[in-house]
Amino acid sequence: MKNIIITVVLLIISNIFMTFAWYGHLKLQDMKIISGNTPLYFVILMSWGIALAEYCFMIPANRIGFSGNGGPFSLLQLKVIQEAITLTIFTIFTVVLFRGEALHWNHFLAFALIIAAVYLVFLK
Repeated sequence: MKNIIITVVLLIISNIFMTFAWYGHLKLQDMKIISGNTPLYFVILMSWGIALAEYCFMIPANRIGFSGNGGPFSLLQLKVIQEAITLTIFTIFTVVLFRGEALHWNHFLAFALIIAAVYLVFLK
């Protein structure tokens, strides 16, 4: 049980960093901290710095969670859990920081199908 909680918490933290690494520059642009004229190499380097933090949580999550290392999850289970967490974090990020983005019925249906995927990957 302990490894399940540690793995999921590390995946959540990792995905928070990943979301900011991939999409945070758009919010910085929206806030006028950087502009559309900011050199792409600068934005990429900034994102890589954030992604380094993401890896510092993702790698341990996968090592601790992987059944081949004594963890509770197969590789497929780890990946599906990670994808569900990614979409949840991304949705929260989008709704909170980009208030112009709205959720519609099809988004909720897609989330329900992802939850179904998590359920299905754990079936024997």
